[in-house]
Amino acid sequence: MSRTARTRPTLEEVAAAAGVGRGTASRVINGSAQVSERARQAVEDAIAELGYVPNPAARTLKTQRTDAVALVIAESEERVFGEPFFAGVIRGIGTALSQARLQLVLLLAHTAQRGGQLDDYLTRQHVDGVLLLSLHDDDTLPERIRARGLPVVLGGRATEHQQGAFVDADNAMGARLAVDHLVARGRSRIATIAGPADMVVGRTRHQGYLDGLRAAGLAADASLVEHGDFSLDSGEAAMHQLLARRPDLDAVFAANDLMAAGALHVLREAGRAVPGDVSVVGFDDAPLAASTHPPLTTVHQSPDLMGREMVALLLDSMAHPDAPATPRLLETRLVVRASS
Repeated sequence: MSRTARTRPTLEEVAAAAGVGRGTASRVINGSAQVSERARQAVEDAIAELGYVPNPAARTLKTQRTDAVALVIAESEERVFGEPFFAGVIRGIGTALSQARLQLVLLLAHTAQRGGQLDDYLTRQHVDGVLLLSLHDDDTLPERIRARGLPVVLGGRATEHQQGAFVDADNAMGARLAVDHLVARGRSRIATIAGPADMVVGRTRHQGYLDGLRAAGLAADASLVEHGDFSLDSGEAAMHQLLARRPDLDAVFAANDLMAAGALHVLREAGRAVPGDVSVVGFDDAPLAASTHPPLTTVHQSPDLMGREMVALLLDSMAHPDAPATPRLLETRLVVRASS
């Protein structure tokens, strides 16, 4: 009977085939630097010859680590798979975890749909740390996870004054750059399609818009404000409302590119020339920004970089659990295209 049919090779058999002790073979398999190059090569050759696969359950019991990290996104599947921002963050996280030889566990859990099952999974028996993305104000998940002794890093912030382990774009400054640009183009009736009011990202981008108006000596006007949920449909609906209420508006800052694309569609249907009649600026610099009609001026942020920085901060927290975490705020910049 062949070995494959009988049983899988053991660590002892790998050590014997390599002519080294069990401890040396174990150190090679676990990536230790305290092994000679000759011994390492012998063990790696034996692993390849025998088809040895480490037992993850036994390794977890020995090291008290799972080598897995959970990414929890508090949004619906439709948003996660429909918006380029999430794809970019996941790509950055996946790349950084792969480089660290850690496994990514992706969990989609809209706040309203969450129950005890998710809480039961997020323990040290399953993952070594947790990354959280797209939290809303009423979400208590970070505190519940920390209470179990797991390190947690947030993508974005749960509150405006949050400290500690989070990575965020400088949303207020990005929005301010957008308004400054529109003012410099001679626009004075600048509307905004703001993000959700129950998310820090929505409120901080709206605050940046208000800061830009104030710096230009323009009064804030509630009739020039509509909120969306970052979807294209909500951008279209908000633009319809703004045009009905303020047909004299001459610029729109949308809090993300999807809502800006929706606004462009409605303006085109209404016969408004962009940028001749109305200038439009978005936020994200998502791939679609270069292919809208006309191409969209937008605030650039890097979701990929956010994902990689989230992992770096989590690895720091895992290596130094008692050290205070330093939040990381990522730079934003304006990319000017034909829409303004």
